[in-house]
Amino acid sequence: MKIATIVGARPQFVKAATVSRAVKELREAGTDIEEFLIHTGQHYDHNMSEVFFKEMEIPAPRYNLGIGACKQGAMTGRMIESIEDVLNREHPDWVLVYGDTNSTLAAAIAAVKMHIPVAHVEAGLRSFNRRMPEEINRILADHSSELLFTPTQSATDRLLVEGIPRKKIHQVGDVMYDATMHYRVKSAENSSIVKMLSLSPKKYVLATIHRAENTDDPHRLREIFAGLDEISKEVTVVLPMHPRTRKALEEAGIHLNGQGNLIIIDPVSYLDMIQLESNAQLIMTDSGGVQKEAFFFQVPCLTLRTETEWVELVTHGYNTLVPLERTAIINAWRMQKYEGINWARPLYGKGNAAHAILDTLLGKKENKPNTESTEEANLLKAHL
Repeated sequence: MKIATIVGARPQFVKAATVSRAVKELREAGTDIEEFLIHTGQHYDHNMSEVFFKEMEIPAPRYNLGIGACKQGAMTGRMIESIEDVLNREHPDWVLVYGDTNSTLAAAIAAVKMHIPVAHVEAGLRSFNRRMPEEINRILADHSSELLFTPTQSATDRLLVEGIPRKKIHQVGDVMYDATMHYRVKSAENSSIVKMLSLSPKKYVLATIHRAENTDDPHRLREIFAGLDEISKEVTVVLPMHPRTRKALEEAGIHLNGQGNLIIIDPVSYLDMIQLESNAQLIMTDSGGVQKEAFFFQVPCLTLRTETEWVELVTHGYNTLVPLERTAIINAWRMQKYEGINWARPLYGKGNAAHAILDTLLGKKENKPNTESTEEANLLKAHL
């Protein structure tokens, strides 16, 4: 079996690494399976791309399309054209896509039009905000896919509500949980980022801002950074700056006061990010992946968005949605409680999602419907 894996953004490198490692294990055990990577180039910064492949031991991409730094429509269109050329050359049995980026959507469209089956990892997530480019990408990818690998019960239920046949849906858990369990030891051994920045564990806040709905709205961006700036007067705030955010701040003429202790650094590697996350007192983010990683490391999270696709984190009190206004952001930080949280719920599987995905693709695993009722499923049904 030949699998074409398409990646283009940093969270996808993390997810793909777990599956690529499982492919390698199966090949070494004698299984007839081959995987090759197509890197669209959506994240072109060295710290956002190349360093991830090196430190996570991801196989070098067979194809690097170099498509980035252009508008949404142009980017997606160029990706479709280039991916189609590669698929015509390679003739894979499956196209494997991850998450909700432009690379995900482009690969799904290119493959389905060529009648190559698509498998979507992290399927079924919904924020119910169609102004988010990611929401459109994930919906279209789901409805183009032959196999949908969901991380949670609520994601499975969502797909059923949308009319996806049950036989296409496989609830396997979260590949990011696989990655966290695998790389946390390596991170502790190899990363010195906390010491290098002179940080004390559990004495700082980690912040990440990169979503288009925040960076492309000057008012929102100004309110978010005014809030972070004010918080930094009371506690150290560390912010790895995404290139999109840096550019947006410059274009909006937003200048930080510099009166507090707001430490802005370049994007960091995955191993460094694990150390920053796991040692933080609190995480403030608009990233879906960072919300989950906060839970994995048992760190409370404030999400600087009006909705999240990871509804179970909010349901159980691990994550709080914060209105995008400086006073609300400051108040949410001051009111956040750090004790008495029950972190024991296994929301994202058992850490074997990658092998479950490959077993399904190889036809080893019969699809058995999950009929268990959970709090998340009931909440979603009530919402609908």
